[in-house]
Amino acid sequence: MIITLTPNPALDRTVQVDSLTRGEVHRARAVRVEAAGKGVNVTRALSAHGVGSVAVLPVGGRSGTWYLDTLTSDGVDVHPVAVTGALRTNVAIVEPDGTTTKINEPGPSLSPDEQDALFGAVRGRLEAGATWVVGCGSLPPGIDSDLYRRLIGLAREHGVRCAIDSSHEPFLRAVSAQPHLIKPNLDELEELVGRELPTFGAVATAAGELLSQGIETVLVSLGGRGALLVQTDRVAHAHASVERPISTVGAGDSFLAGYLSAVDTSPEKALATGVAWGSAAVALPGTQMPTPELTTSIIVETTEDPELNTPTRGGNQR
Repeated sequence: MIITLTPNPALDRTVQVDSLTRGEVHRARAVRVEAAGKGVNVTRALSAHGVGSVAVLPVGGRSGTWYLDTLTSDGVDVHPVAVTGALRTNVAIVEPDGTTTKINEPGPSLSPDEQDALFGAVRGRLEAGATWVVGCGSLPPGIDSDLYRRLIGLAREHGVRCAIDSSHEPFLRAVSAQPHLIKPNLDELEELVGRELPTFGAVATAAGELLSQGIETVLVSLGGRGALLVQTDRVAHAHASVERPISTVGAGDSFLAGYLSAVDTSPEKALATGVAWGSAAVALPGTQMPTPELTTSIIVETTEDPELNTPTRGGNQR
């Protein structure tokens, strides 16, 4: 069982347009609305592949009922914590080549009691048995930036591995608490170490600095350049081409879910699985998570000794 915690879930509204021009009126070709949020997406992807996972999340407002009904009707195991604030809506504007422009709302502020209830839900699920607990996404306004540090400590108390996928100050504080795994994208890793990382070698060096702080695995998504797995004894790279990218929203969450689904096989196999799941998500509209039929059709190239001079930016897959 993999527990995900999403402190700031959202309704994802994806609007497809022929092109995006600032200051102009646009006609949408299609619109999708989905129950989402980074940790929720991880659970959605795992559930689609028959991997046990439960999404713990705060939910409130009129749209909250629709949100929960949608997830449960899709077979997603959800542990909601009732809050007074309304669920936020994130808007993604997607162009035909897959270029995505996002506008994310801040989300509702959670009271101290609501925050305690959220952790109480995670604790209860941990006591019932779990292999991983995963903290994902931004934090709502007013929540202490130490939330993920607190989650890591809770996981450690129960002897459960913890993965974190976030950004900015909450991510920085989480790293100092030594989770087992972190999954930054390139921009987030650059933010963590305070410098640009133009090559695979620079990414490996930066990841090594984080490993020296007690983290076991740094999983770096590189957009069109695939992904790098960095551990103390290995650097591995995996890549898959996507002929027709549709939407990158949620692809990183699918990537993390794929990795966790295979983490107890081998690091290289888990990396390849993650890239297959993430690449399959890029070929789907909105925040749709891929099915096994889609992920198994992806051809992934894995290199256990990648060329460290390879540029980190570029390529045709997100």
